[in-house]
Amino acid sequence: MLTNSKALARTIPAIRATIQPQVRFQSTSETVLGLGQRLKSIFSSEDGPKKMPELVQYRIFKYDPQVDNEPYIQSWYLEYSKNSPMLLDDLFRIKNTKDEGLAFRRSCREGICGSCAMNVNGKNALACTYKVGDHISDVKPYISVYPLPHMPIVKDLAVDMKHFYMQYKSIDPYLKEVNVLDSFIKDRINPKPGFKHDRRLSKFHFTLKPHKKENLQSKKNRALIDGLYECILCACCSTSCPSYWWNRDKYLGPAVLLQAYRWVVDSRDRALKERLDYLNDVYRLYRCHTILNCIKCCPKSLSPAEAISNIKSMISLT
Repeated sequence: MLTNSKALARTIPAIRATIQPQVRFQSTSETVLGLGQRLKSIFSSEDGPKKMPELVQYRIFKYDPQVDNEPYIQSWYLEYSKNSPMLLDDLFRIKNTKDEGLAFRRSCREGICGSCAMNVNGKNALACTYKVGDHISDVKPYISVYPLPHMPIVKDLAVDMKHFYMQYKSIDPYLKEVNVLDSFIKDRINPKPGFKHDRRLSKFHFTLKPHKKENLQSKKNRALIDGLYECILCACCSTSCPSYWWNRDKYLGPAVLLQAYRWVVDSRDRALKERLDYLNDVYRLYRCHTILNCIKCCPKSLSPAEAISNIKSMISLT
């Protein structure tokens, strides 16, 4: 064992020398060009572009809770066709020609409604925007298709989204405005702790009156909801989150929290404190452990993790 600093100083350069890269370049241009040529030789085939298989194997999750004792995988083979480049197209081909009972959701076929979210080759995605040709080759001529993870199965690739939508409903996804008179009257009819009930007002029905004019925003305030309003509630992010798997009954999940932040930062909303008070919960919000699976699989390239972080910051400052 080394016992003095001089011996240690002599040893450190020797250790560093052993971990230096074996390939050395003489100049910057040689570094860039040489590395590019080496990568090209490694990843490109001598025969040119990658070869596409004649047949594509689809390994599809099948399960009908009312009939089957347990799930199973059904394999189907289709001829590769450039005319049906998206996974959803091939699922229709399988349903129309091979398995009429195959169940899956779909609607817009353009990546807007979020209905066809499923797990493809281990990653959550939208079937209507999943390009089959980008994920197969003659070396890997198969696609594995499963329902969204850790969700109750209705049948095959269709999952029960009721709990997810109830969580979305719980954040009140609409603009809230304060009418001083109505607020006072509602507190008298349905008093909060410390408020006295007033029976004289209970026979009236009061509603908030809508604006007679547009509720305008500045360009600066409008820009605050960019990257938020685009969420299509496909649940790809939430069902890829391990924290949501473990605490789905209490944790709101990435998608719902991103939507909550969309209303928190909207300058037209007047219920900021109410919204933050609701979110400030050890389970609703703080089960996020920044695993970041939500960012990796979002089909709209949004960042729920950033929205969650911003909510936490706002709560800490209030």
